[in-house]
Amino acid sequence: MSTRPQAVGTVQIDDARMRVTEWRFAPGAATGFHRHAHDYCVVPLTTGTLRIESKDGVSEAPLVAGRSYTARRASSTTSSTPIPSSSSSSRSS
Repeated sequence: MSTRPQAVGTVQIDDARMRVTEWRFAPGAATGFHRHAHDYCVVPLTTGTLRIESKDGVSEAPLVAGRSYTARRASSTTSSTPIPSSSSSSRSS
C-alpha cells in the first residue's frame, strides 16, 4: 500500500463556539483517518469528487465550488481525498 501525501489543515478560529479549519490538498493528498468531534460545514473552492474511505467501505460525493454542505459529527473514522481536475482547497469548520 503506497503512502499518500497528507492534506494540510490550518486552524483559523478555535473558540468556545466553533472551530474553522482551512484544508489544502496537494494532488492525491488525503486527510488521513480521523473522527469528526463536531458538526461541520465544508465550502469547496474547486469542483470535483470527494473520495471517502470509512469502516463501511469507499464512497464518492460531488464537490461543487462555492456550494457548501454540512454533516453531523461522526463516531466512525474516515479518510477523505478530493479528486478534482486540478489541485484543490476547501474550508471547513
